[in-house]
Amino acid sequence: MAEIAPLTPLRYALGKTPAALSALVAPPYDVISPEQRVELCARDPHNVVRLILPEGEGDTKYAKAAEILQSWVASNVLVRDPEPAFYRYDQSFLPPGNSGGKAITRRGFLALVRLVPLSAGIVLPHERTLTGPKEDRLKLFRATRTNLSPGFMLYRDANGVIDGPLHSAQPLVEFSTQDGIHHALAKVTAPDAIAAITEGVARSTLLIADGHHRYETALRYSEEISLANPDAGDRAEHRYFMTFLANGDDPNLVVFPTHRLVHSLPSFSYDDLLARAAAWFTVTALATDVDSKTALAALAGAGKSSPSFVAVAGDGRAAVLMLRTDVDVSSHPTLGERPPVLQKTDVAVLHSAILEHVLGITKEAQAAKTNLYYPQDASAAMRDVRGGKAQVLFLMNATPVKDVRRVAEAGEVMPQKSTFFHPKVLTGLTIHTLDPARAVAK
Repeated sequence: MAEIAPLTPLRYALGKTPAALSALVAPPYDVISPEQRVELCARDPHNVVRLILPEGEGDTKYAKAAEILQSWVASNVLVRDPEPAFYRYDQSFLPPGNSGGKAITRRGFLALVRLVPLSAGIVLPHERTLTGPKEDRLKLFRATRTNLSPGFMLYRDANGVIDGPLHSAQPLVEFSTQDGIHHALAKVTAPDAIAAITEGVARSTLLIADGHHRYETALRYSEEISLANPDAGDRAEHRYFMTFLANGDDPNLVVFPTHRLVHSLPSFSYDDLLARAAAWFTVTALATDVDSKTALAALAGAGKSSPSFVAVAGDGRAAVLMLRTDVDVSSHPTLGERPPVLQKTDVAVLHSAILEHVLGITKEAQAAKTNLYYPQDASAAMRDVRGGKAQVLFLMNATPVKDVRRVAEAGEVMPQKSTFFHPKVLTGLTIHTLDPARAVAK
């Protein structure tokens, strides 16, 4: 099954860097806007965003990232932690859109995962990847020879066997980021704890929660380096991918929904949408100008019975669409072509039966986001559609982890943005080098 190993990473030497770690780390590269990149750079000249989103024209930016990385290592801004360790990482946060209530703490750990082809069924994807992002990251891998940003994977541990060894971690640093999330990093170094964690994860497959492009890029880079270095050892660094691992059975692992705003269709009629959907869906109108909280509550109730979503029009109308249980889904022109495991998931039903079949948004257009925005804030999305920024909004229930795993284990993938794991795992806590002459620890 899955093979993991402790890290001996590059880390910020806080004694050499005046700034707190909060000024040096960054979100994953693919969620950083140009404006946020400017803000991150302004926090500190050594912020990791300068490595993961380097400046420069064309491919010169990748060489720039390598140059910056080398200078930071040479000046001891980044130093090697030679002690093999798993890095326990806790994030305490309030759910998105919830300004009160009790904070949730998600616990996991940073580790190395042995790179294996997805066809092996050990590392399980649940979304399709796009060529562009992979080519960009591959050029960065080649230039820097490092794995800068961790992936995010879920193992199975219903009995919490790994929780005990993780508790042995020695605290390193705690800080809060500007989004109000509290981060705590600690090291697990005891050999017996490392062995117990390694053996515990080895009983499970690993489900990619976030970082599909990063994993596939690391796999391709590993294959390139292996061909160029046929004598490299079996445990050479380039054969492993840095990943944040969390227990997929942990009740504190929460998934939030990503909604769909549809825009720029040549023609659109909300009445026609509901009329055509009625052949396959039970359509239940909600109060005009219903608020997002009420709409989501109605959706949660419907979703217990059958795949469901809420369609919100610009004029304030809204309706719950619930897939009828008295129809033969296999006979549907588009949804019927999907594997049975996907016919039971809200996002696949929406994309096949509504976006593609009713609205005519092809799979290619969906992948390219030609007519789609993917907001996480339901209230803001409702303001957008009612303000004329979109033609229709589809509010979604969150996709449960068990459903994501069921699809992945069946060898299928879900539409993009099917899951929203919050918060994002920070980049810059640890950096994994990819030297074929260096072996990872056991």
